[in-house]
Amino acid sequence: MANIDETLNARLKTYGEFKDHAYIAQALKDVMHNAPKWGELSADKKEALEMVQHKIARILNGDPEYQDNWHDVIGYSRLIEIDLEARSHIVKVLTEQMAVLSNQRSV
Repeated sequence: MANIDETLNARLKTYGEFKDHAYIAQALKDVMHNAPKWGELSADKKEALEMVQHKIARILNGDPEYQDNWHDVIGYSRLIEIDLEARSHIVKVLTEQMAVLSNQRSV
């Protein structure tokens, strides 16, 4: 197993200097946290957006050809999409059930 210095050197090559990455990441977070709708977001949406911006900061500061960062951006977005699809399906089913109940009452 690699020692921590070897790991850090490998990360440096892929993601660039940590201080530079941190500057970009914090600047992006500041913009997001000051957006008008930030406070209305659920915890999972906030975290997904912060993880996406983390990957964006890595792309901007490190190796933009490192495919894993791009893949992760898609993954965090997909997690939210899956949740939204599930909730949309639940609303649809409940709406259909309410329509059936309403029709039964009017008969």
